[in-house]
Amino acid sequence: MSVEILDGSTVRSFVEDEGAFNSSVDGRFAALDADHDGLLTYAEMAGELMSLRVLEKHFGVDEAAVAPEELGALYRGLFARFDRDGSGKVDRHEFRAEMKEVMLAVANGLGFLPVQMVVEEGSFLKVAVDRELGQLARAA
Repeated sequence: MSVEILDGSTVRSFVEDEGAFNSSVDGRFAALDADHDGLLTYAEMAGELMSLRVLEKHFGVDEAAVAPEELGALYRGLFARFDRDGSGKVDRHEFRAEMKEVMLAVANGLGFLPVQMVVEEGSFLKVAVDRELGQLARAA
């Protein structure tokens, strides 16, 4: 983890750079695709979805206090957002499309004022920051 300064334009610029964004998203997709069939099942995505700890991070709710069935429904709902055609599997295009929406929502939430944030190594936010820093270094 590292502490970085970023704003919505950092993230938006990363998403708009189709080559950089797709490369990063495709790398994450490949890492999740355990059987290398080009499709993600709920089982393949479950660990990634659960690592988000949505209730705790966004609503201050300890997930240990939530019934397992409720948590399962929450994470299946998140999976359904990725599975746009309802096939039960997520292909690379569905994954890219949902990650684009997620990252643009993050960009909109950050707004135009810089914020200091702890980001995880390898996360899309860290990639966005590193990309921007690289562009600034080349311009200098």
